[in-house]
Amino acid sequence: MPKRSDPARESAESAGVGNRDGAVTPPSAEDGGTPRAATIRDVAARAGVSVATVSRALSGQYPVANATRARVQRAVRDLDYVVNAHARALTGSKSKTIAVLLSDIASPFYSRIAHGVEQQASAEKRLMMVCATHGDPEREVGLVEMLREQSVDAVVLVGGIVDTPEYRERMARLARLLDTAGSRLVLCGRPSPGEDLPVTVVEYENSGGAFAAASYLMDKGHRDILFLGGVGPDTTTQDRLDGFRRALASRDLSADEPGRILTGGNSRQFGYDTIRARLLREELDFTAILAWDDLVAAGAMTALREAGVDVPGRVSILGYNDEQIAQDLVPPLTSVSIPHTELGRSAVRLALHREDPAVASSQHITLGTHIVVRGSVREAARR
Repeated sequence: MPKRSDPARESAESAGVGNRDGAVTPPSAEDGGTPRAATIRDVAARAGVSVATVSRALSGQYPVANATRARVQRAVRDLDYVVNAHARALTGSKSKTIAVLLSDIASPFYSRIAHGVEQQASAEKRLMMVCATHGDPEREVGLVEMLREQSVDAVVLVGGIVDTPEYRERMARLARLLDTAGSRLVLCGRPSPGEDLPVTVVEYENSGGAFAAASYLMDKGHRDILFLGGVGPDTTTQDRLDGFRRALASRDLSADEPGRILTGGNSRQFGYDTIRARLLREELDFTAILAWDDLVAAGAMTALREAGVDVPGRVSILGYNDEQIAQDLVPPLTSVSIPHTELGRSAVRLALHREDPAVASSQHITLGTHIVVRGSVREAARR
């Protein structure tokens, strides 16, 4: 009697589910079949273990005999098996992803720190995910909660904020939320929300940089110095104002004289409009400007040039952040340099290796700043 065919068996064998020897060989284009990605069941069959054992061996979170793990890994290589990231997330395994949240993706300040995050993430064999908060605290919270569900290894928040009790409470909650998921909250360029929290903090000498900058101008004989730019409540602005005030006070000068501090914006246009209005309203009553950043300094420099005021012959200008534009201005801008790249790299390195005894005690660090001297500062002109 002719042997009856089994359509289900033939279909399974053609799909590579199994063969008479129990081995699994997913069909390839060369075999005339439709290429199919190997599954975890294929790996289990090739290694001669259960699907659960394969899952345990690949997750790295459960004890598996070395010989068994080796068979599973060999099967993975033979079958070119790719772990399903979504399924891994559901089991609580890490996604090998570092998420970085920026207020403004287009800003050179933020993008240079993100570059450092990417460098270290790549060195640690992680992917980097970039999200924009647009300066919205509620969006920031929503993104962190969403990223927790994606089982990212760490969430890096970059840039200054308005430091309020509500902010500290919000950050404390997010830190604990991520910690329970095996992830880590990293604050880069912003203050810690409090003690004894599962959070990594990487700051830079913001106030110290402004102190050094104002002191440098005073060493050049300047006494009538303007602080230009920044948004008052922001921690970045407050830190730089603190350094400016301390430097002036150390020379028995007051930063609180009327018109000495001009805040309200952090753009090139703000720098241009503010200095232009100052020159139209009254006589030149300052010899130097400490700008909130290099873009504000560039705007101020343009306004002075249009008014026929020589820089640095009549007014010296010192910027902050040491962006690329600082080198391209005429004259080149003296500026406070921030270790942007190292901030990003340190954020990832400390977060991923926080269980290492050599790193565990270094979860809150402050990196230094320094002045890059170019051509925009000169000895104060005699009046």
